[in-house]
Amino acid sequence: MTEQVLIQFRADKALKQEVAEIYEQLGMDLPTAFRMFMKRSKQVRGLPFEAVLPEPDSRDEFRTAFEALRTEASDIPDMSLDEINAEIAAARAERKRS
Repeated sequence: MTEQVLIQFRADKALKQEVAEIYEQLGMDLPTAFRMFMKRSKQVRGLPFEAVLPEPDSRDEFRTAFEALRTEASDIPDMSLDEINAEIAAARAERKRS
């Protein structure tokens, strides 16, 4: 038989209990589950499951950018339609001169 070693680590008590109950339903205890984890890690030479960062939700990014623009625009005084048209005309005239 190979030499055995003790492995200890700390975990949240509630998490440990929930996970232990899951493994009990599968017919094993935590030490058996952790040994299986280590053996599978050895087989795949890494984590025995996909470990990637989730894709950011583009809707959240859009919402954040939109709110930032809305906040920025709230500081701008209201313009009348005539003022807007005058500003557009001035920009077009400036572009023609360039």
